[in-house]
Amino acid sequence: MKIVELKPGMRRVDVGGTITKIEGPRDVQTKFGPGQVATATLTDESGEVKVTLWNENISKVQVNDKVQIENGYVDSFRGELQLNVGRYGKLTKAE
Repeated sequence: MKIVELKPGMRRVDVGGTITKIEGPRDVQTKFGPGQVATATLTDESGEVKVTLWNENISKVQVNDKVQIENGYVDSFRGELQLNVGRYGKLTKAE
């Protein structure tokens, strides 16, 4: 799937691209306890989307890494599309 095809509310999204920017991480308090969150920008030939990275996924990626997100979901935060790996999703580096 291409980034340009993503719409809010989509589930079970598989998308790949290159990480072009990472903001954070920052410490947050969630209902599951303390954690860290960062925002990465994922880019492919069709566009770009913000990706929310939590805890252990933050250290998995760096700028210019090619990644694949499987079983992610899309929502909208402050009017901007966001792709989330989520609890049942998977983020892997593509070789």
